[in-house]
Amino acid sequence: MKTVKRYVLDTSLFVNPAARAAFGNSPQEAVESFVQMAGGSDAEFYMPPSIFRELSNFAPNLSTFEGMVKRKAPNIYSIYLPAAVFYEFVDDIRARVNKGLRLAEEFAVDNRPDNDEKLRRLRDKYRDSMRAGIVDSKEDFEIVLLAYELEAAIVTCDEGIFHLANKVGCEWLDASRFHSVLSRARKPGRAKK
Repeated sequence: MKTVKRYVLDTSLFVNPAARAAFGNSPQEAVESFVQMAGGSDAEFYMPPSIFRELSNFAPNLSTFEGMVKRKAPNIYSIYLPAAVFYEFVDDIRARVNKGLRLAEEFAVDNRPDNDEKLRRLRDKYRDSMRAGIVDSKEDFEIVLLAYELEAAIVTCDEGIFHLANKVGCEWLDASRFHSVLSRARKPGRAKK
C-alpha cells in the first residue's frame, strides 16, 4: 500500500517572491495556483493555525485553500525533542546576544552625525546577527513541531526552519522547488483546471 506524502506549508511558499514565482506574481495568485495543482495530487497538506492567520494577511481570499489545506496545531504537550537540541539552541542564542551587544557598542561609539543611516545599518546588522538561520518565532517552531509529529516534509525557504528541521530529523524542501515537485506528483489523467 502506497503511503500518502504529507507536507507542512510555511507562509514563505506564497509570500517570498523567489519561492512563489512559479505559482504566481502575488500571494493571492500563488495560493490559487497552488490549490489547482494540489487538487491533482494524492498528497496531504497541513498548516498550523498561526501560519494560516499569517497567510490571510497577504492573501485575503483563502476559501478554496481552506478546503485543500488542513489546519492542525502541533500537540505541544506530547512531543518530546532531544535535550541536545535545546542545549545547542541556548549556546547559539548566547553567542548571538553577545554579537548584538558588540554591534550596539559599535553604534554607540560611532560619532558620525547621520543617525538615520547609522540606525538603518544597525538594524540590518542586528537582524542578520540575531535572526538569520534561527527559529525566531512560535509560528516557525510550530511548523517544525507539526512536521515532526506528522512525519511530514516542511515546505519553506526559512533558513532557521531548515536548521532546526535538520537537528530533529524532519524532511524539508526548499519552497522555490515545490512547484516542480507538485507538478511531478500529480495523478495521471488529472488535468490542471
